[in-house]
Amino acid sequence: MSMYTRACAGRAVRMAAATARRRAMSTAAAAAARTTVDEGYVPQEWQQRILGTEGLSIRTGPMEPALFTGTIPDHFASVVSRHGDRPAVIARSPTPNAHESTLTYHALDLVSNRLASSLSSIGVRKGDRVAVSLGNSAEFAALTYALFKLGAVLVPLNPTFNAQQVTAALSHLNAEVLIIGAVTDLAYRPGRGRSNKQLLETIVGDLQRSRIQSETVPSLKRVVVLDNRASHPDVNFPLDQFAALSSYETLLEGSDRTVKPDAPLDPADTINIQFTSGTTSAPKAAQLSHTAILNNGAFIADRMGLDPSDRIVVPPPLFHCFGSVLGYMATATTGAAILFPSPAFDPVATIRMAADTDATGLYGVSTMLVSIFEALDEGSLNLPVPQHLQKGIVAGSSVPESLMRTIYKRLGLQDLVICYGMTETAPVSCMTRPSDPFEQRTSSVGTPMPHTTVKIVDPLDHTRVLPLGERGELAASGYLVMKGYFGDPERTAQVRRTESDGRTWMYSGDEAEMDADGFVQITGRIKDLIIRGGENIHPLEVENCLFQLPGVQEVSVAGVPDERLGEAVAAFVIPRHGWTTADAQQEGDEAARRLSKDRVRDWVRTNLSSHLVPKYVFWVDDYPKTASGKIQKFKLQEMAKKMLADEA
Repeated sequence: MSMYTRACAGRAVRMAAATARRRAMSTAAAAAARTTVDEGYVPQEWQQRILGTEGLSIRTGPMEPALFTGTIPDHFASVVSRHGDRPAVIARSPTPNAHESTLTYHALDLVSNRLASSLSSIGVRKGDRVAVSLGNSAEFAALTYALFKLGAVLVPLNPTFNAQQVTAALSHLNAEVLIIGAVTDLAYRPGRGRSNKQLLETIVGDLQRSRIQSETVPSLKRVVVLDNRASHPDVNFPLDQFAALSSYETLLEGSDRTVKPDAPLDPADTINIQFTSGTTSAPKAAQLSHTAILNNGAFIADRMGLDPSDRIVVPPPLFHCFGSVLGYMATATTGAAILFPSPAFDPVATIRMAADTDATGLYGVSTMLVSIFEALDEGSLNLPVPQHLQKGIVAGSSVPESLMRTIYKRLGLQDLVICYGMTETAPVSCMTRPSDPFEQRTSSVGTPMPHTTVKIVDPLDHTRVLPLGERGELAASGYLVMKGYFGDPERTAQVRRTESDGRTWMYSGDEAEMDADGFVQITGRIKDLIIRGGENIHPLEVENCLFQLPGVQEVSVAGVPDERLGEAVAAFVIPRHGWTTADAQQEGDEAARRLSKDRVRDWVRTNLSSHLVPKYVFWVDDYPKTASGKIQKFKLQEMAKKMLADEA
């Protein structure tokens, strides 16, 4: 990687900023300014200096809209006063007891008051960490604001976590309250679920005892269970027999009046702890503030053009930032409606809700959109095609250009945008606009968000900002940066650092490049880079090529050990429905509907170059994924090693 002039340019930028600060401020004022910068405000003088670093990959987003300086409950109260009669949340439960719940903003305010009152009466206080393990539902939506009003910290857990994972999360956070469904709905399997009786017995012990005395989680004092058994009549969980468990329904008996928290709320308070997806390591508990998630949601809504008339279908889970911030916080800051088609992702339910409600927008990760198209192509389902979709977001992983074009063409999402971010930045730092040229909306993740600075640096020397067009590690700074990983200062220090310019930066581990207009392109994970015989191979380049091959539904590329070259390229291919696979070329009509490993290799050789051709091609039915839908490539590498060892 070329390093010409980078060190000098980087030093010049830092020295200029330092000189300006010394001349303009006293020591005390400088300290105050650093605090302000960390909260997201970028002085115009600094912004001009940053934007004036011609040729370097560093850009600051616009200063408008202004940052909201209050708390989430403050902002929510203003939305309720303006849009109280509008629908805030519309949620459906799965068959056989299909049911639709609607909460207006006024109703959401009242229900969250009742929940907050009841939670306060059982001892929930400001700063307490409350774990919520529920699918997308009106109940989860109301609980979110109830906890925010108390200043308690919402800790959303993946409902599919097993007892060991839930225990680890609760223990790490010293959580005293767990709110969980009687049944966990399963993605792609409507009406099918997992009883949580055994999970709770493992964590709590004797459920018939009147008080909780958990040996595995000593801090746990209360378990509240949402009775969602009506959608799962085959599940055996006799809730009325277990004195240790409290009922969610009893929480609704609280007062309608606004609850005053036991201590004043501060916008800088931690209000949400999100467990990271864990594509390369164990999940970490990122602490996010009112300021971070409130403004991020509002800026997302502004950039994509949301307004109170919008009805946005959001299948991504609320336990992830995609559902909770890009979805719920974006709609709730504008008076729009968020629509949950099912507690867990169901492509058929998603299509039907979008069509039935005349929805104007749809969110999803790439794998969700692929599943939606498969469902539409299944003629026996006779699904209606939504007619009013225009806005939407695809995020969570790279989006192939071919898929973007299909989304535009088949669903009519002409204002579809791409978001980039990470849990630790609350989460979005870059985003396209509906007005951006189509090429930019399909080949980039857009430009920096308001009050956010993004830079591309040398992965081996973070002080060196790279020239435009060079690939390096993306870092973000501003109001959106997490406060740190809960109880883990060592891993916090590895990725979150306050530098000599007084700004706190979050280093992403993602490889990216920036063009002269500030558009950022994500080229992969730095750890995913394949080094073959000394040459750097970017998996995303090969993946985008293979997505164009007829018969390929999904593809993921990873490096596997190779004795001669160090690493070899391996492609993990999911064939399209109706296609068969063979290891040799076929003749006749069957060849048009058959994939072979040679065909995969020839496609890459023809469209790219020979050194990018996969040495190994594996046919797979699915990928190991995180809860947010990101492919865990380290598990693919483990699969490849095992399969190759079995063949040896």
